[in-house]
Amino acid sequence: MGIFRKAEINKSYSIGAQLGSGNFAVVKKAVRKSDQMEVAIKIIDKAKVEDMNDIQREIEIMGQIDHPNVIKLIEIFDEPKKMQLVMELVTGGELFDKIVALGSYSERDAANVMKTLCSALEYLHEKKIVHRDLKPENILLKSPNSIHEIKVADFGLARVVSNKEMMKTACGTPGYVAPEVLQNKGYDSGAVDLWSAGVILYILLCGFPPFYEEELPALFEQILKARYDFPSPWWDNISANAKNLVQGLLTIDPKKRLTATQVLAHPWITGSAPDTSLAAAKDQLRKYNATRKLKKAAQGIMAGARLAKLAQ
Repeated sequence: MGIFRKAEINKSYSIGAQLGSGNFAVVKKAVRKSDQMEVAIKIIDKAKVEDMNDIQREIEIMGQIDHPNVIKLIEIFDEPKKMQLVMELVTGGELFDKIVALGSYSERDAANVMKTLCSALEYLHEKKIVHRDLKPENILLKSPNSIHEIKVADFGLARVVSNKEMMKTACGTPGYVAPEVLQNKGYDSGAVDLWSAGVILYILLCGFPPFYEEELPALFEQILKARYDFPSPWWDNISANAKNLVQGLLTIDPKKRLTATQVLAHPWITGSAPDTSLAAAKDQLRKYNATRKLKKAAQGIMAGARLAKLAQ
């Protein structure tokens, strides 16, 4: 792959402040010396990675991707103890957070978000790449100025699908995972991503998820039966076309589920989405964001406690 570099990264980039951190990596802001372009550098500590093959797979997939709505991998500096991925810098934060901060938000805004998301999915699926973990945290914004310039991020669970093999891994995030993933029968297409996009669309329109049970067995039963509705009063003013698109995506049979190309041709996407205010959805979304982040923090604390127990 032509994006691997042997030189020291400091010769090409001035590395600055830390932007975030995870289990085995930190992300720092940097500036490319040749043209002053701002980038993000993900610095992976190889000693903390359980299986470098997973990282290698993610890099190989990202190296194939060049689309305006997907975070771009620019180049890689590979050293004995660490691997440094130079990536496009995005500064707008998470999509759902930005929607809550907007002055106004309408059905047409939601349609434009879905259009850009499905443009990215159409591109990925044409390249036989399945993301497998679409969720709010992985839909970022290029800049704080617009909710329409989204960037799909985090290809850690992504796979390239061949015609000969089925994917059988049960992975993803519980509330967004497709029925066929839970059934353990195998799946071989990007339809799993379109189900997740359907969940995201549902939340974009009303501010809360279609599948909401606290206990996982009950949640999975809801998903397996596609047991959701459009409760009043939150859905009373949502257009019939928007509801029709949700139904086309939250379809149990992956062969009958809409593809990204079909979504892009749907009348709600091509121009019929009204300017109806989604102020109530914005209020609900504010609560959902808070709950979602609280749960994520709690899961991190629980994981830390389990690790501490193991270390005793």
